[in-house]
Amino acid sequence: MADIGADDASWGAVVASHLRDGADVRLAAVEACTPAIVQASRAIVASLRAGGKVVFCGNGGSAADAQHLAAELVGRYLRDREALAAIALTTDTSVLTAIGNDYGYSGVFERQVRALVGPADTVVALSTSGASESVVRAVVAANAIGAVTIGLTGEAISPVGSAVTIAIRVPSTKTPFIQETHIAIGHVICGLVEAAATGRLEP
Repeated sequence: MADIGADDASWGAVVASHLRDGADVRLAAVEACTPAIVQASRAIVASLRAGGKVVFCGNGGSAADAQHLAAELVGRYLRDREALAAIALTTDTSVLTAIGNDYGYSGVFERQVRALVGPADTVVALSTSGASESVVRAVVAANAIGAVTIGLTGEAISPVGSAVTIAIRVPSTKTPFIQETHIAIGHVICGLVEAAATGRLEP
């Protein structure tokens, strides 16, 4: 394994560069994404108040984010309150492998959407590229059902971003920074939804 530098300063420079560049993307997202984040949060609150649920999907790191955000709603984010209905379509290995085996991987979320999503629900699709076929197909299926769809992508115009009801496009083309900002945005949304559930809106 190659060494990136003999001294701690070289390693520290890599750390500082990544953290600063990631912070710059998050700061740029304040202006670029805030209106869509507010719109998405209001849509999720309306969905939950109508008896619907929030359904998350994504691949790889976005699958982990999907599970993370579903857990924040079902459990809690910052304060104790009623449980909120949310699921991630990335967790049932029997379902994932059965659908992948029988229909191909591109249908793993679409098939679940058709089984589990209703018109009162909101589907949150996470894709750093915005081009993942399995995520695109899930969004198309959810749209056909009449659910609200929210997409978290990078800044590029993409199939996911173009198909969803509400697109949150992180102003970056670099996957790590997009993913880091996705989870920050997810936390903001969870905070707003939780505030609506408890009647306490705090910065």
